[in-house]
Amino acid sequence: MNSDKCIENILIIGGGMITNDLILPAVYHLQRLGKIKNISVCALNGRPLKELAENPTIKKAFPNSSFNALPDYNSVDLNESFPELYKDVLNKMEPENLVIVATPDQTHYKIAKDALAAGQHTITVKPLVLKHCEAVELENIAKEKGLFLGVEYHKRMDDRALMARHHYREGHFGEFRLGQASMIEPYYYMKSNFQNWCVCENTDMFSYVGCHYVDQIHFITGLLPVEISVYAIKDKYPNGQEGYLWTDARVLWNNGACLNVINAIGYPNIAPGGNAQGLKMFCKGEKDACMIFHEDQYRGVKYSFDPDRDNCPDKKYQEPSPDFMKLVYRGGNDGLEPVGYGYRSIEKLVQGALRVKQCESLTDKQKELNTIDEEGILATPQNSFYNELVMEAGRLSILNDGKPAVIEYGENPSVRLK
Repeated sequence: MNSDKCIENILIIGGGMITNDLILPAVYHLQRLGKIKNISVCALNGRPLKELAENPTIKKAFPNSSFNALPDYNSVDLNESFPELYKDVLNKMEPENLVIVATPDQTHYKIAKDALAAGQHTITVKPLVLKHCEAVELENIAKEKGLFLGVEYHKRMDDRALMARHHYREGHFGEFRLGQASMIEPYYYMKSNFQNWCVCENTDMFSYVGCHYVDQIHFITGLLPVEISVYAIKDKYPNGQEGYLWTDARVLWNNGACLNVINAIGYPNIAPGGNAQGLKMFCKGEKDACMIFHEDQYRGVKYSFDPDRDNCPDKKYQEPSPDFMKLVYRGGNDGLEPVGYGYRSIEKLVQGALRVKQCESLTDKQKELNTIDEEGILATPQNSFYNELVMEAGRLSILNDGKPAVIEYGENPSVRLK
């Protein structure tokens, strides 16, 4: 395997839901395709690593694949914490490999900074960080070292978004005026690890998932957000901690358009879909109104399973999405393959790291990084900096009872209460 055309070692930091549902299956498949050689997963303790390694769906899909667990769940107390272990692992990695940061929002900055300091190409789950100044700092470190730093906004790889982007930028939809977006996560999140980190002092549901649709509007239209107000309702998790678990955001854009975004942990567990999500955009054309509707939670699939079969899914009636991430059999003897825009997002970001890694000189690496920025398809700190400003403005609004917060652009972008 040519090391110039593959990632020799990939380290996934974080063993939670997104690693289980998306990242590990995606990198296993990329390993199968020869794009990645060795895979390690580092977590705070051994319990999630044991669950990952024993996940029957992943084992069936990738019967010949495995990862190096850090810590080794077979030799430690599963609940013992190793908060500094990832640093030891980074210090032992050869430079210009790849780190994927899949940890709670408020930890991204420190871990990504450590990964870049160790000379590693880096990908983080969204949002990159929660403050604009942190994004600028990470961008400068990456550019100076010639390292790829990407953000996993997987909806950018949804064909619907790419189609809408093409048509909007060709002028076919006119000008965006009003929009509505929602992403309501299932209620069982209340009992998950969310109750340990998605709490009032750290983040909120608008920051966690509303950022997807703020990013979508810019990705499609090229517009910039200029004012945000977020009404948030506190609620208690089963463990007694409080979180901003129901949010309603109003985002104004630099052409005067307005997007309303609602987010919550509030989709019924008994409901047939995995969550409720979608985007509606109403636009002004030359001779008629125009619109873009993405009904993301319903993709035209309905299943009713045999209730007498023990191995059937828990929900006997489902309306599943085939588009984000599914494992399917496409022939051969290697198991199952991932399909969907979630997989394509990881694949494209890894390819972005490889594009930079294959450049010989620092100057060439920096030129390639600028090219990726300018293409605007993969999210980087340079081309998605507005997201961190929205994170700051949203938090400022929430902590001030929903008062509007203004984003001021220029040489040193900042946010302030209106």
